[in-house]
Amino acid sequence: MNDSATPASRRLRTLVWGAVPVLALTALVSMDHIPGTDISLTVPYAAEGPGPMFDTLGEVDGTPVVEISGAPADGTAGELRMTTVSVRSGMTLAQALSRWLTTEDTLVPIEQVFPPDLSPEQVEQANKAAFSSSEAAATVAAMNWLGRPVEIVVAEVIEDSAATGHLDSGDVITAVDGRGVDKPGQVQELVRAKSPGDEVTVSLRRGGEEREEKIALGANPQDESVAMLGVYMDSQPVDGVEVSYNLQDIGGPSAGMIFSLAVIDKLSPGELNAGRRVAGTGTIAEDGTVGSIGGIEHKVRAAADDGVELFLAPTANCAEALQGKRGDIVVAQVDTLDDAITAMKDFGAGRDVVTCG
Repeated sequence: MNDSATPASRRLRTLVWGAVPVLALTALVSMDHIPGTDISLTVPYAAEGPGPMFDTLGEVDGTPVVEISGAPADGTAGELRMTTVSVRSGMTLAQALSRWLTTEDTLVPIEQVFPPDLSPEQVEQANKAAFSSSEAAATVAAMNWLGRPVEIVVAEVIEDSAATGHLDSGDVITAVDGRGVDKPGQVQELVRAKSPGDEVTVSLRRGGEEREEKIALGANPQDESVAMLGVYMDSQPVDGVEVSYNLQDIGGPSAGMIFSLAVIDKLSPGELNAGRRVAGTGTIAEDGTVGSIGGIEHKVRAAADDGVELFLAPTANCAEALQGKRGDIVVAQVDTLDDAITAMKDFGAGRDVVTCG
């Protein structure tokens, strides 16, 4: 180096060389792996934010979200929206910081979204199973409310599961070990009372023929001590009415309550929502009990931003539901289907609604 360099040139060299670590750091936090290696540079966090909403009284891609066949469907009005949470994972440090600084997303430990002991395929299967169970429970809860009897139908057999080669899609399960069943939850309870490897006798109806299948139970991949039959089950009314839920690529159980309300609205006279714009979230049990879910603050914010007037929230989620921006939306607390229906009727009639907070 020439010691006779001017102060200005020395400053220039200082600025140029001093910028290298900053540029290198910027590149590093933007990369998702170290170049030339499989070493990941993603952060162990996921960003949760508002996801898309679907009007369960409307259509998606030209098909009813909740489709009723075998019985005349009553006319509906207004909206009854199910809400979702979007999850972003595999983020670099720069991407995670950007979500934190420039959006209202929340960062949560990645294991809250993707349990470390499960593969991505197993997580996807678990979410699919939860959504299928939610649909089945929604149908049962709605039929119970409407006073219609139901039966259990096999929606899908999980590949290479205990049920493979024994049960087929469309089979109607009538009994387990001689005990009559008509709700998916009853089958799950009887199976979980056993251990992996135990044998169970499933009575079923296929093509009008009654038959029995002896099946050695498998293990649940999320907990190998829990027995699993290996089927997704739906419920269908025995009077020929069929309920179909036509949403793809949605996982988890949080749409249960809204699905159930949509079925009731389509199969009963009048409008449950009084023709207003209503949204909500919550799991549903076969007896109509509404359960808590995650990410509700994002769901309420998305609904409020899109002009929804009333949001139905599980009582256990009320504290989170009131966080963040809500505008003028009314957040009703519900514990059961009856609570949700009452809240919509009261809101539509201009009466006081039992609200969160």
